[in-house]
Amino acid sequence: MKVILVGALGRMGAQVAAALARHHHEVAVSVDIGYETSGNGCYRSVTEVTERADVIVDFSYHGITPAVVGYAAEKGIPAVIATTGHNEEERCAIQRAAEKAAIFYSGNMSVGIATLCEAVRRVVAAFPEADVEIVETHHNRKLDAPSGTALMLFDAVREERPEATPLCGRSGQAKRTANEVGVSSLRMGNIVGVHEVMIATDHERITLKHEAFDRSLFADGAVRAAEFLASRQPGLYTMKELLKG
Repeated sequence: MKVILVGALGRMGAQVAAALARHHHEVAVSVDIGYETSGNGCYRSVTEVTERADVIVDFSYHGITPAVVGYAAEKGIPAVIATTGHNEEERCAIQRAAEKAAIFYSGNMSVGIATLCEAVRRVVAAFPEADVEIVETHHNRKLDAPSGTALMLFDAVREERPEATPLCGRSGQAKRTANEVGVSSLRMGNIVGVHEVMIATDHERITLKHEAFDRSLFADGAVRAAEFLASRQPGLYTMKELLKG
């Protein structure tokens, strides 16, 4: 499998390149704004790429996403979007591109997190009156809060409770409402990622937790997503579809 790697010079770009090599795939083209010039398989923008490839893997920055998915739609190339923090306009660009190309979009590339989301849905369904709190912890360089993963976990709750509303950070003097789901973000040190979901009644509490020890797991997940997309028709795919095979 030949891959266009967007965000090639970043920390995750290096991890994805290593993961592709482990799985016997090839980085055919590298894209990163950090290159001084474009050419010889290295480009500053995906729109400059002329080489053929089987799939795009993007671990760059959410502001680049419209260009990446636009290129994917124009060329009919599947794309794995592994960035987070997208605004509404960027999410709409992903939806439009999925009409012409297979697009994989997830707030977290960890198969473990996808499994956690499924567990959250099942526990929330079993305890419809319980309070739910989500706490996510990351390194002090992370830009977006709440994390894309915390939003995935909230969406898992909302699948069972359509009336749920997120409360990002709690302050003031008011009791929690029946429909709120607290979402707290911690930023410190070099923590790769910790996500906890607590489901509590007056009599018991269930805590579901995932902790990432190494960023390579996200790279491996992105490669697995790229392999999954190889034979897919245009459409928007997530970790749900990947886990179903």
